[in-house]
Amino acid sequence: MSKKPSNLPYIITAIVALGLIITAWTWRDRFQSAGIGAPAPAFEAVKLDGERVTLDTYRDQVVLLNVWATWCPPCRYEMPSMQRLYEAFEGQDFEIVAVSVDGRQRGAPGPMGQPAGDPWAFGDSLSLTFPIVWDPEGRIMRSYRTTGVPESYLIGRTGLIYRRVAGATEWDRPEYIDFIQRLLDQEI
Repeated sequence: MSKKPSNLPYIITAIVALGLIITAWTWRDRFQSAGIGAPAPAFEAVKLDGERVTLDTYRDQVVLLNVWATWCPPCRYEMPSMQRLYEAFEGQDFEIVAVSVDGRQRGAPGPMGQPAGDPWAFGDSLSLTFPIVWDPEGRIMRSYRTTGVPESYLIGRTGLIYRRVAGATEWDRPEYIDFIQRLLDQEI
């Protein structure tokens, strides 16, 4: 009597592969950043002066939402250019919201595990005049599904995301100024 080869290894392999495919499909959105053309996720945070703000606070404005941390050298690098950009659009419907993801206490780990700095002292040291909000739990970071810091989103007047920038950049370059002006003029 000859033994028939078993199909059991093939069945187990197929079940495992199917399980991996279903898991990847289910979790795919968690690993993608908030998309261009999609509505910007709502958020609530506290500005360093204690005022509570939400995305609706900036309704009908063009918003540069920047996620950063004091311990991040590229974040520190781009802040002066953000200040110049903010000054270039002063008096217009443009706002920068810089979201600090530093932890709750100086030296305590933030949502990315790095020790927290002092966002208040940081903003003062660079004479930043745009709003800095504090998100020590990283809720905004998670809702926008950022991949790291700095990461920025240009949000149009209608609340749609028009551009995502991962990493530091010079925000006062002509292409950003022109793009923001087009958003303000509602040409996009």
